[in-house]
Amino acid sequence: MARWMLFFYLLLGATLARADERVFYQPLNVDAGLTQAQWQKVWQDIARQGTRTVIVQWTAYGDSDFGGANGWLANSLKLARQQGLQLVLGLSMDPAYYKRIDELDSAGLGAYWQAQLGQSLAQQQKLRQEWKLPVSGWYLPLELDDLHFLAADRRATLQRQLKDFAAKLDAPLHVSAFSAGKLAPTVNAQWLGDLTAAGAQVWWQDGAGTGRLPVLVRNGYASALPCSVGIVREAFRQVSREGEAFRAEPATPDATSTGCHQSAVFSLRYRPWGQVILDNQRKHPGSNVQNH
Repeated sequence: MARWMLFFYLLLGATLARADERVFYQPLNVDAGLTQAQWQKVWQDIARQGTRTVIVQWTAYGDSDFGGANGWLANSLKLARQQGLQLVLGLSMDPAYYKRIDELDSAGLGAYWQAQLGQSLAQQQKLRQEWKLPVSGWYLPLELDDLHFLAADRRATLQRQLKDFAAKLDAPLHVSAFSAGKLAPTVNAQWLGDLTAAGAQVWWQDGAGTGRLPVLVRNGYASALPCSVGIVREAFRQVSREGEAFRAEPATPDATSTGCHQSAVFSLRYRPWGQVILDNQRKHPGSNVQNH
């Protein structure tokens, strides 16, 4: 019995370590309050527990660039690199993104996306020229969902735009998506699979943190995904209500085997090794995580 229990805990530990092999980090201006020593410990701790890649959700959020090439975020990420961590750097995020895509028709959405891709391409060039951090990929922080891309013509336009955008980058493009229950699981899986074929590494968020869909429905979407689509395990539980500023508490991500899928965790702020980031944020209650 003791031998079987030991095997169980070893297997569980290995599963959790795999789940955290890639971790999303969502920068907030309030995170500037952490010292370089605190950041160094965070990166040391996550490297020690098995993380290999940090996916930084954005490096520009509206007018904020988090201090630029010599700012706190760039300096922190240099410390991450010193720990051997690979970086997938997020590009430019429009704070009004979700409001804008609610308001636009198909033609307007295509034009808006093209403008946002232009801003992200400019940010990528700026990061290369000024930040000069080694990167293993670029993350586009404009999240996709099957409500705003329910129409087939919208999905086709998006696919063309992302294919053109990916071709202009010097490292792989990463994007993420979540399900609102509008497309059938098989159609959603086909769409996301087509995006990977167009040159993007697609990450599907499992929705456990926001809880917008019942578990059986979420599992149906997950099981339909092609192996080329990665799965993001949400390590939080949303506590804010509809219409309120987003608030969440840490929660253990789903440790179920991802099978053939690559796995990542959202986000560092809610993991034990990122506790200092969340504690610092809680001291400044006016700062909210801009999750979908």
